[in-house]
Amino acid sequence: MAPCKPPAKRRTQSPRGDSGKRSGGQPGHPGTTLRQTADPDHVVTHVPPPRMEVTEHPARTCQCGICGQVRRAEFPAGVRGPVQYGPRIQAMVVYLQEWHLLPEERAAELFEDLLGIDLSAATLAGMTCRVADVWRDCCERLRDLLVGADSVKHLDETGFRIAGRTQWLHGLCARWLTCYHTSPRRSSLLAGLRGCLMHDHWKPYFTVPDVRHALCNAHHLRELEALTESGEAWAHPMQRLLRMAGAAAWVACEESFELPPVLVAWCEQRYDRLVAEALEYHEGLEPLRPAGAKGRRKRRPGHSLSLRLRDFKTETFHLLHDAQVPFTNNQAEQDLRMMKLCMKISGPFRPERGARDFAMLRSVLATAKKQGRNSIETLMHGPAVLLDGLRC
Repeated sequence: MAPCKPPAKRRTQSPRGDSGKRSGGQPGHPGTTLRQTADPDHVVTHVPPPRMEVTEHPARTCQCGICGQVRRAEFPAGVRGPVQYGPRIQAMVVYLQEWHLLPEERAAELFEDLLGIDLSAATLAGMTCRVADVWRDCCERLRDLLVGADSVKHLDETGFRIAGRTQWLHGLCARWLTCYHTSPRRSSLLAGLRGCLMHDHWKPYFTVPDVRHALCNAHHLRELEALTESGEAWAHPMQRLLRMAGAAAWVACEESFELPPVLVAWCEQRYDRLVAEALEYHEGLEPLRPAGAKGRRKRRPGHSLSLRLRDFKTETFHLLHDAQVPFTNNQAEQDLRMMKLCMKISGPFRPERGARDFAMLRSVLATAKKQGRNSIETLMHGPAVLLDGLRC
């Protein structure tokens, strides 16, 4: 048996001896570690995907141990059938269709992609009708408040295709409230209007009794711009005067002070001189020939505008005497613009009830927006939420 070899000696050896301590950081050592930064360069938020929640409402049946009478628990208000969609889904459907103007097919596709819910066109229509029934009395209340308020109101109207014929959608709005209504007649107006009416000089508006009138100066500026391009010398100075008066009235409204009487008088005198200059110019022109042998002679556009400015000076310059009167009727035109867009996206309304419900629900949503309320939450919780603390 061969003898064992002795272990090989290391050529080098540490002069330090064994310390008896464990390897690694020792107690009391400050150390460093990777920490979160208070100011990251990028933030990526992770949220759970939306999904539909299902709530079951079992109704228990109990028998009295004394009399033996059997009674069954009642379902909560709003639970109508064995299977139904909840108020949030219903509010989302109405919000997307009536406010964002999504057609039924696109709305159904959206719910299918986001929540995996297969909604038919009949289901969407039924939801809209049920929500409209809930809000019907509230819309009457909103209309009465708006009609009776002694404030500046904006009026406008536009053609609306309903049941195969052209009808009219009227918009009545103020700073905090909006009301729409449909009518087969263009001259259909809400009775009992009070305060000041801002409009675009449509003659039937002047038949409303016991109100003050103010004319939209944006319409005047557009007509004056066309006359300036055609070479009528009085048009451009009138444009500048109206803009200056509008700017002065805006500053007075923002700073809560009345315009100096000297400034008001100067504006009115300047206005009268320019109108007189316009009338003198047009009366010196050759009259236009009638369209037919027996037709009556037409006035030129500039002549008609100068006569209107002469006869409705008070309504044109109403903003100089009342700081709450705006310069234009943009409020009504903006409220009606999206209603007109609905016709381009979804086409005309077949049943008249669909048009009425659309106008009514749009009134609710537009008012909720002006009141600073969440649209879906308002539709979910009902009229009491909107009427509570309503600003007029």
